[in-house]
Amino acid sequence: MMAQAQLVIKPAVGVNFTDLSKDQPDGEFKSKVGWQIGGSIVFGEKKFYLEPGIFYLQKSSKFETSDASVEDIDFDISGIRIPITIGLSLGDETSTVKMRVFGGGSAFILTSVKDLDKDDFKDASWGLYAGAGIDFSMFFLEGSYEWSLTNISDDVSQIDVGKSRSVFIQAGIRIKL
Repeated sequence: MMAQAQLVIKPAVGVNFTDLSKDQPDGEFKSKVGWQIGGSIVFGEKKFYLEPGIFYLQKSSKFETSDASVEDIDFDISGIRIPITIGLSLGDETSTVKMRVFGGGSAFILTSVKDLDKDDFKDASWGLYAGAGIDFSMFFLEGSYEWSLTNISDDVSQIDVGKSRSVFIQAGIRIKL
């Protein structure tokens, strides 16, 4: 008997909350709600699985200044996030409700920056993340925390916002093939 690899397509939508690590002397960055849409493909589903994905997203933060003469700045960046996940399914694989833990690395490719010069930011940044999820029959809900490994500013002498730290919450459906 030939064993077939389990393949699952997972379209998803969600929200994210992004904070930036480099507060300035005259203010601080605070996270705002961003969003993402995309999907992933799960290879294997017994205990361990591999799950590459691609998402278009907007990360949002706000720079709140303590200087009354300076306006607060909304900091919105959009781009393509490419996560590569390695996960572990917990519990009985035949159950309709399953828990998962996962982690991996990701690339973020910048496509646009609102109200700031895109040339001041790196075209790509790298991150590591960890999270957990729950599958309900054909539906799923998952959350993860991502640590950026690279500064997102290109020229730190001009603008230095540091590294991004993001919480991702997403839901979708699982289409078994």
